[in-house]
Amino acid sequence: MSRILGSSALALVCLSSIATAQDLPFPPGEGGFHWDAYEALKSTDLSGQVITVAGPWLSQERDYFETVVAYFEAATGADVQYNGSDSFEQQIVIDTAAGSPPDIAIFPQPGLAADLAAKGFLVPLPQATADWVAENYAAGQSWVDLATFPGQDGSDALYGIFYRVDLKSLVWYVPENFEDLGLEIPGTMEDLKAMTQEIVDEGETPWCIGLGSGGATGWPATDWVEDLMLRMYPPEVYDDWVANQMPFDDPKVIAAIEEFGWFARNDDFVAGGTGAVASTDFRDSPKGLFAIPPQCYLHRQASFIPSFFPEGTVVGEDADFFYFPSYADKDLGNPVLGAGTLVSMTKDSPGARAFVEFIQNPIAHEIWMAQRAFISAHLGTNAELYGDPTMGKMAEILRGADTFRFDGSDIMPAAVGAGVFWTGMVDYAGGADAAEVASAIQATWDGIK
Repeated sequence: MSRILGSSALALVCLSSIATAQDLPFPPGEGGFHWDAYEALKSTDLSGQVITVAGPWLSQERDYFETVVAYFEAATGADVQYNGSDSFEQQIVIDTAAGSPPDIAIFPQPGLAADLAAKGFLVPLPQATADWVAENYAAGQSWVDLATFPGQDGSDALYGIFYRVDLKSLVWYVPENFEDLGLEIPGTMEDLKAMTQEIVDEGETPWCIGLGSGGATGWPATDWVEDLMLRMYPPEVYDDWVANQMPFDDPKVIAAIEEFGWFARNDDFVAGGTGAVASTDFRDSPKGLFAIPPQCYLHRQASFIPSFFPEGTVVGEDADFFYFPSYADKDLGNPVLGAGTLVSMTKDSPGARAFVEFIQNPIAHEIWMAQRAFISAHLGTNAELYGDPTMGKMAEILRGADTFRFDGSDIMPAAVGAGVFWTGMVDYAGGADAAEVASAIQATWDGIK
């Protein structure tokens, strides 16, 4: 059977509640899925129970998730009612405060979950679950740490399991262009920097970098700095920086900003020169890879960027990617920067607990993997089931990670992470001193405390 759902099968999943295994788009027993885990799920009888789930997924993402849910329903007899919303973050705050939360909430980033846990609005998970995540997820302890928050009583506990993952530590390129210059995929950051100079020596421009994003201009540079922080220092330093336990104007942070400047503040290194970095929209920036002749050969951006490639571009053929490498001389392993969705209980019930346990089941990952737009950190899944080879390759990068950390600016207070950090990086790209930019950002942190 095809690894990717046909439109008719997907429509069946989306428009009706699936109650029997015979109706499932991937028939149990076929295709290399972990059907033993699915069969074990049948021992949980939730017939007649309704489980409400709220989250951010809409449109196709909602359809994929509801396909996964269908297997839980078929095995347990439960009725799972998913409500997706583009205002999920606001609605879940209102619902929990009003005492009418869903059974399960799916958070697009952990900061909001931490806030609700501190108010007593999330249900802590047992230590055994934390131990399971640490053992069964790639860079497992990282995922435990990211979902461990102080509760209302001040004690730390695990408040969810990460499910769908996105990667940011990627560099995109056009294979044909690499072949023309005789370039090879760099294995270390030192190699990447040497390649940057090599491209210049060939009379070409290595990088396309664009920070423009309307009112959010500057955020792509924050990703650069976060990736570099993880490669220059141990993850504990990154954590202290994100929490402002280490001030933003610490010399370590200034050095990471200046390392970004090594790439972005050299006219020879960037398409259009450094003056174009802040003014180029991030959605337009990768187009230089596909120009004839090429305007650039390298573009660092997250897993979503192919959405802005020229129409008809086939990833893996017309364009490809490699891991944004670590420094050979730092001995810090392979850190990965990204994001992920956290599945948490907002109402304690047998159905809610069973659903969280289901997220630990490889089937809950494999069914979405076999469709599209999903990367899993679950080491127990069958990696051959990825319906999209691009997702499978990204999953390999994730599986090889020694450390995973969440996008730091998404965790910082909005005034910093979605405010002065963005604008400060635009100022830096335009020529401002790194230490002065960092001090100005720290001043905003100080005003929040």
